[in-house]
Amino acid sequence: MAESPSHKFGQIIGNLLEAVIEPFLSNFAREKNLYLDHQKKSRKSRKGKKVTWEDPYGNVHDLDYVLERDGNDTITGIPVAFIEVAWRRYTKHSRNKAQEIQGAILPLAEKFQWSNPFLGAVLSGVFTEGSLEQLVRLVFKCSTSHIKR
Repeated sequence: MAESPSHKFGQIIGNLLEAVIEPFLSNFAREKNLYLDHQKKSRKSRKGKKVTWEDPYGNVHDLDYVLERDGNDTITGIPVAFIEVAWRRYTKHSRNKAQEIQGAILPLAEKFQWSNPFLGAVLSGVFTEGSLEQLVRLVFKCSTSHIKR
């Protein structure tokens, strides 16, 4: 993939958004006695830096954040939340990003349905109404009236 200055700038904004979200998730995890896994954290129980989970079909998905019950640096716990973070500069690829999030989260929710995981997406920037509605209705199964625009 070409590395244009605008692509690098987008990466910086995405990383900044993740850095803003992480303290809130860390505090929540600490309060609820959960383990927060994310890419910036080194962990012996997984290979490499990516937070990768396998769905029931054998496909792997890299996620931004996963909250686990009974997890720690050496033991992978039971997933209780899958959270994705995304930023888009303009609407051109917003539907694709919504579908990418949907394609990762839904099969994982299916595999771990017995733990009833929370499914979350923190979105920033410009997304089309259609992409937001698709994500909310298919993944979160609720109305779009509460989305802050």
